[in-house]
Amino acid sequence: MSFSSKTKNELARRTSDSKCCQMAELSALVRVSGTIQLRGLGKTDLLITTENAAIGRMIFVLFKRSMRIHTDLEVVKNNVLRKNNSYQIKIMDATDILKRLEIMVEKDDSIVINNGLPKKLIEDECCKRAYIRGVFLGGGSLSDPEKSYHLELITHREDYANELKDLINSYELYARVIARKKNFIVYLKEGDQIVDLLNIIGAHSALMAFENVRIVKSMRNNINRLVNCETANLSKMVNAAVKQKKHIEIIDQYAGLDSLPDALKEIAMIRLSNTDVSLKELGEMLDPPIGKSGVNHRMKKIEKIALEIIEKET
Repeated sequence: MSFSSKTKNELARRTSDSKCCQMAELSALVRVSGTIQLRGLGKTDLLITTENAAIGRMIFVLFKRSMRIHTDLEVVKNNVLRKNNSYQIKIMDATDILKRLEIMVEKDDSIVINNGLPKKLIEDECCKRAYIRGVFLGGGSLSDPEKSYHLELITHREDYANELKDLINSYELYARVIARKKNFIVYLKEGDQIVDLLNIIGAHSALMAFENVRIVKSMRNNINRLVNCETANLSKMVNAAVKQKKHIEIIDQYAGLDSLPDALKEIAMIRLSNTDVSLKELGEMLDPPIGKSGVNHRMKKIEKIALEIIEKET
C-alpha cells in the first residue's frame, strides 16, 4: 500500500462529531469526487466515485450523519488491466443536497454551479481544516518521503484551485497552482510545509511516519557529507605528501640531503620515513616539536630548492 493510501485510510477512519465540520468535509469530497448528471424535467443527479473503500464508507456515513440521507454504496468491479474496484454512491434528484453543500447556488432566479469555495460552510476554523481534509481525501496524493517530498490536490477549475490555494496559505504555507492537462493542481514540495499540512488535516500517524523518514534521511546525508569531507581531506594530505617526497628525492639525487640546512634536512628525513602522516604529526616528531605552519614553511623551502635544481638540470 502506498504512503498516500495509508494517509487516506487514517483520515477516513476519523470523522468529526461536529455537524458543521461534517458538512464542510462532505462538500469537499463531493466537489472533488462527484459528478453532476443532468436529466430531463430539470432533474439533477449526483454520482460520487472513489477507488478507496474506506473513503466510500466515509462518504456514506457523512451523508447519514450530517444530512440524514441514506444512500447505497455500490461496488463496481473493474477487470480491465487489473485496475482496482471502484465504489459509487448515486443520489437521484440531488439539487437540494448540492445547494446545502454550496456546490450549487441560486443566482438571478436560477440555480448555477458555484465555482468557488463554500464560504458559509468554512467560516469556522475547524470547518476550514475539515474542508482541506475532504479535498485531500477526494483528490489528493502524497509521495513516499523515501523518494521525494510532494503533496498535491487535483481540481478541475483554475478559479477554484486559486481559492483553495489561498485557504491553505492562510496557515502560513506556500502552496502553488500548476495546470496539468485539463486539471489544476494545488501542490506543496517542501518537507516542512507538507508536515504542517498533515497536522492541519489531522493525519498525525502519517505525520510521524513522514518525520521519521526525514530524520533518517537527514542523518544519512550528514554522515555522507562528513565522510566525503574526510575523504577529500585525506586525499589532499596524501597528494601533498607524495609531492613533498618527490621534491626531497630530487634534492637527494642531484645534490644530496647533506646539502640542506640542518632544519630542512631533519624534516626531509622524517618525511621520507613517514609519507602517510599529516604536517601536524610531522611537526610533533621533531626535536623540539614545531607547529603545522612551521612544517609547511620548511616544506615550501624544500620545494623551492627542488624546483631550482630541476630548472638548472633542464
